[in-house]
Amino acid sequence: MAVAHPRGGVHYPRSTGDLQSWFSTDADCLDYLAWLRWPQGFVCPRCENPSGWIVADGSYKCASCLRQTAVTAGTLFDRRRTPLTVWFAACWMFVSQKEGVSALGLQRALEIGSYPTAWAMLHRLRSVLVRPGRDRLTGTVEVDETWFGGEEPGLRGRTKGKKSLVAIAVERKEPHGYGRCRMAVVKDASAESLQRFVADSVEPGATVVTDGWPSYVGITRLGYVHEPHSQRAAAARGEDVGALLPGVHRVASLAKRWMLGTHQGSVGDPHLQSYLNEFVFRFNRRTARSHGLLFYRVLELAVNHDPVRYRQLVADSKSKKVPPVPPWRRGHPPSLDRPKADRPWRMTR
Repeated sequence: MAVAHPRGGVHYPRSTGDLQSWFSTDADCLDYLAWLRWPQGFVCPRCENPSGWIVADGSYKCASCLRQTAVTAGTLFDRRRTPLTVWFAACWMFVSQKEGVSALGLQRALEIGSYPTAWAMLHRLRSVLVRPGRDRLTGTVEVDETWFGGEEPGLRGRTKGKKSLVAIAVERKEPHGYGRCRMAVVKDASAESLQRFVADSVEPGATVVTDGWPSYVGITRLGYVHEPHSQRAAAARGEDVGALLPGVHRVASLAKRWMLGTHQGSVGDPHLQSYLNEFVFRFNRRTARSHGLLFYRVLELAVNHDPVRYRQLVADSKSKKVPPVPPWRRGHPPSLDRPKADRPWRMTR
């Protein structure tokens, strides 16, 4: 059973200093992952026997079936090549930087030998951000769609073209402000696609505020209170059309600005949903005071997530052209588990 109320300085590091002190070796990282995976003690994943012992290589051996299980087996870190100290530092950078981190920035900061390795690490972290069975949005929820991608001449309205159509849902808070949001790439603006998004994202009984697009007609049959607002009618009355659904417009603007700033807009269609998941994770935790708690949550999700192989990440995407890695920079990323340096700045004159 996971810790009900994790505390900084006890269950997770409170600062970068704590991170460096707690996880100076791969063995420290492995022990922390074991505690996250089995907080009440080892439980065999095969026979569910709650007893066993640690063997020489750091894995656990079940006292009943005698099966040996590595701490990282069957988790996001399964069959990893990158040292855990690098993984923990990457996770800390991922959650502690307000605007996130790009693969190139991660590669340079942690001396990772190749861009694809850094890129895959970040995508693996993004893959755990959607918690299974997470609560749907409640109360009054704005729903609309927008597209992500560059401008295409001749395309108007909900015509998709080469862009990606994204549905957005945002909770309204009274008397003002916004709560959580959800974002998902949808195939088209049909009733089937948009109503499925509403059903997946919003709790029945909520009030759903939309524009006058016909695809939303009928969501009352799904158990929602529907409030449609016609943009055409508002424009005819001289009203501000953008004020009808301010929440989704703000979230869409923030997401596009974030992708343009942190990732220079280079987000391919096959991976757009992963980037949207990251943005939603950040937006929904924008008031969190502790980066350490986010670090704890991401690792907690990672040890309960199935492995994500590199071939899964690139299966549907076009290979990126990346600069060749010099021979002296090739190989596995260096571990941050290193012997203490003897003040090298004093060794030369």
